[in-house]
Amino acid sequence: MPRTIRENLIHPITIRELQVSRVADVTSGMRRITLSGEQLGAFTSNGFAQPEFRSAGFDDDIKLVFPYPGEKDPVLPIQKNGSIEFPKDRRPLSKSYTVRSWNPEAAELEIDFVKHGTGVATTWALRCQPGDRIHIAGPANSALLPVGVDWLLVAGDETALPAIGRLLAEAPAGLRAQVFIEIADVAHEQELKTDADVHITWLHRDGAEAGTTRLLADAVRSCPWWPGQVFAWVSGETLSIKPIRRFLREERQLPKENVDVTGYWRRGEVVTLAEDPAIPDSEQIEEPFEVLHEMGELLPPFALRVVVTLGIPELISRGTTDVAGLAAASAADPVAVGKLLRYLDALDIVSQTSAGHYELTEVGELLTQEFVIDVLDLNGPIARQELAFFGLLDAVRTGQPTYASVFGTSFPELRADAGFEASYQEQISKYAQFLAPPLAEDEALRGLRHVVVHSDGAGVIAQSITAASTETRVSIVGLPSKIAYLRRDVETSVVDANIRERISLVEQSVFEKSPAADAVLLVRTLDEHPDPDAIRVLTQAAAALEPGGTILVVEHPLDEDSLDDHAAEEDLKNLVLYGTGHRTDRENRALFAAAGLRLDTTRVVGWGFTLYVLGRG
Repeated sequence: MPRTIRENLIHPITIRELQVSRVADVTSGMRRITLSGEQLGAFTSNGFAQPEFRSAGFDDDIKLVFPYPGEKDPVLPIQKNGSIEFPKDRRPLSKSYTVRSWNPEAAELEIDFVKHGTGVATTWALRCQPGDRIHIAGPANSALLPVGVDWLLVAGDETALPAIGRLLAEAPAGLRAQVFIEIADVAHEQELKTDADVHITWLHRDGAEAGTTRLLADAVRSCPWWPGQVFAWVSGETLSIKPIRRFLREERQLPKENVDVTGYWRRGEVVTLAEDPAIPDSEQIEEPFEVLHEMGELLPPFALRVVVTLGIPELISRGTTDVAGLAAASAADPVAVGKLLRYLDALDIVSQTSAGHYELTEVGELLTQEFVIDVLDLNGPIARQELAFFGLLDAVRTGQPTYASVFGTSFPELRADAGFEASYQEQISKYAQFLAPPLAEDEALRGLRHVVVHSDGAGVIAQSITAASTETRVSIVGLPSKIAYLRRDVETSVVDANIRERISLVEQSVFEKSPAADAVLLVRTLDEHPDPDAIRVLTQAAAALEPGGTILVVEHPLDEDSLDDHAAEEDLKNLVLYGTGHRTDRENRALFAAAGLRLDTTRVVGWGFTLYVLGRG
């Protein structure tokens, strides 16, 4: 259960059509667009009730959706219940921007655009007029100001100015902060109002190109280091802020949860339309054979995972660029490393700068991002699951799990290993943070004395439930390997003693009758079990209920009418791992009926998850 010092509020993701109400230049380098419209309030879209717009975090971002060049109407995401889905055949043309300010009383949303460079959004901002229409999506979540820190360290270029400006405007009186802002020149300085105790340093490039200086990195490295706990927030050009992350994490030894470093943009050449050099050429046209060829290639995903597992992208990023040095640092064969890099050069992941020396391309730089490493590292839990696709042929032929036939042990047996289960639970806990808060606030969990939780990432969920209700106790049920991880995690991560005392851990199988409870919560659990076993899980949960108790099942049902490739992939992954699949809503309801349970209601929580509220039949 990763600790966090920024409370995260989860919002249903909604597409809204708004209009430009005002256009004004804050400085010669920044344009502010004010958006308004009825859809900032609650409305109905695609048959689903949509909530009013919310934005509570200083760095909240929304997606603006634009028409393709030469077209009048944009390609829009599909509105689902609590989430959106991007069409497969032609993806919406969208760009992410920070919410500079949100005024619920006036129902006005402000966005700031940097007035340099070439881009779809930049050109739109320079050309739009009051009355023009624009679609937005989000924000999907709001991370609030950090709590429990003594001061903030904030750094960014002009692309981070909207977030920095909002942070300072909403910071409470007495909060101390050191702020470093890189801009083109003195004319681009803004008046930033705040009640906080803030020291702002403006860093001027004075003719240097954006993203090419060390102004921010040098300023952060040399700034006075105040006593107490610090939270660092840094954003800007990806390569120029990377040394700042290393300095904070490695030299200043700040814990991961106290450092938020995000690349907002990356320097690079923009290919524009011949007929309008202010607009990038967004259409990437490929022949059908080329599309099929790329989909059928086996080597690229393996090569990417191998190079990440060896840590080579990070080594290159740190300055080791020669094949011999990379091989030595990654404990690999130099001839083989040379072959791997030569292939990645052909994929435009790296580029050879001189004989035997390489640098990362824009795409290759992504391989140094923590969330990308989490997905691709062959030693990590995500990749270990995806390798099960080696057994897809036998799984399709037999309808049975095939992980053991490929690796000699089944996936449930692998999870019995304490080391693997710890990494698996830590990974799942990162995603559980986006479901736990809205789930804990749901009316089905209000006023309960005791809740039994069966779930991966259960520590995050238990902490949210106990924080939302001071009277609720939570028992997390799991096998010994999971409980061993959670015991350590709860002891180290849950600071509030009252919350920690109300979370207990029980070593037992999901097939055993759990402790008596007002509610048994099953989160993303049923898909891991074939129908007969899933029915057994449900009946055992029902046997544990106190009179009037409920079973709460949280799933993300497969939508057969609007299927995306990720849901279809999960369906096949569950087949090779468990011999099951990714059940539809109809299949879930059939399970409940077979278990003799009464379905009282369903509703959406978080980003499109379905909560089934069940009682004894």
